[in-house]
Amino acid sequence: MKALEKEHSYSIFTYDQGTRTIVFTEGTGYEQIQSGILDYAVSETYFDMAGMTHDEKTLFFEGAAMQEILPPAIDVGTAGDQCAMIDIMCTKPLTDNDVLLYSNYANIVGDGSVLTFDQTIYGRVRVFNMDLDNLAGGYFITLGDNQTGSLEATASDRIYCYRMVVPSVTADSRITITGARYLLRARAIEEPEYEYLMRLKRSFELQNEPDRD
Repeated sequence: MKALEKEHSYSIFTYDQGTRTIVFTEGTGYEQIQSGILDYAVSETYFDMAGMTHDEKTLFFEGAAMQEILPPAIDVGTAGDQCAMIDIMCTKPLTDNDVLLYSNYANIVGDGSVLTFDQTIYGRVRVFNMDLDNLAGGYFITLGDNQTGSLEATASDRIYCYRMVVPSVTADSRITITGARYLLRARAIEEPEYEYLMRLKRSFELQNEPDRD
């Protein structure tokens, strides 16, 4: 059994609702994406599993988790302000728009879903809100926290990691996101040859799908 970890940096950014502009002032690894009427920040990385999947071995996951220090904070909040946080570990590389679609459809079967249940090692979608009682504190409170991961075994040599932040505020504000650590506990096991080859074929197809805008 091996414990693996990957981290996303903290980020402090200002968000101008009028110009739909995110300006990053501290932290690394995030970029702004615009899609329709939404603006959001995305950080991506991946676990390199090649050292564990050599010699034709399959990875079996026994646990996945995400650690962070504090909820999102805002310097000038208004009751009703919201912030969504999406954390994903998966066996399929995602486009920026795919990550956005996951925030709406996750891996539930439907026209908008971009990941299947078995492709999603770990998925978590949270929505935070600012209310009148919490304005002085500056931290968002949790409205919803949902998980959708499968911990499905894979022969892939990469597990892709995405963290997405979607601000929805009524005034120009500075938002602080603390760093996050993704954790996986995995064991490399040699499967019967036919099962391994089918799993390897599926992993290859996922990593080489044509890019979609």
